[in-house]
Amino acid sequence: MKLPLAYYRQPDVVALARDLVGKYLFSCIDGVLTGGRIVETEAYAHLDDQACHSHLGRFTKRTRVMYEAGGVAYVYLIYGRYALFNIITNVAGKADAVLIRGLEPTEGLAEMQLRRGLAQPARNLTAGPGLLTQALGIGVPHYGTDLTGNLIWLEDRQEPVAAADIVASPRVGIDYAGADAALPWRFRLKGSPWTSPAK
Repeated sequence: MKLPLAYYRQPDVVALARDLVGKYLFSCIDGVLTGGRIVETEAYAHLDDQACHSHLGRFTKRTRVMYEAGGVAYVYLIYGRYALFNIITNVAGKADAVLIRGLEPTEGLAEMQLRRGLAQPARNLTAGPGLLTQALGIGVPHYGTDLTGNLIWLEDRQEPVAAADIVASPRVGIDYAGADAALPWRFRLKGSPWTSPAK
């Protein structure tokens, strides 16, 4: 069952990032279904979080979509080559987001390998935010995509992951965020080989 818009518009982005572990992310690009189970996320809050792109309240071309109501995609490039897929959450004007960092592939593995240029299945097929978007065919053109449509969507396919099976730790690559870099807002499925290797 696809997650409804109301799910994304919950006010607590940290709780939502934790709850997204175990949900399923799919894309249907050029008619090809790919996707899998989310095993790693990071929360970014518009209030009191210097790591969040919207924390200064600046409405820019890049952050415009962050101010929309939850349930749309925020996709941007890092290092000029890797697209990162984020889910906008909360109500309009409260620019929170969840970065999807790791995925256990379950659908369309052959297509994902092709997109990643891999001759055979590998642990790093979708174990990292820039790798999973490449595997799923998600890029900057998908900025603003409605996540209840038929291009990119999320599903709830099983019971929620038990709290004891989720590891909370600081987020990755945000040293510029000062004290906020230590917030334990990165959530991983314990024991999953598909979480990103970042320490």
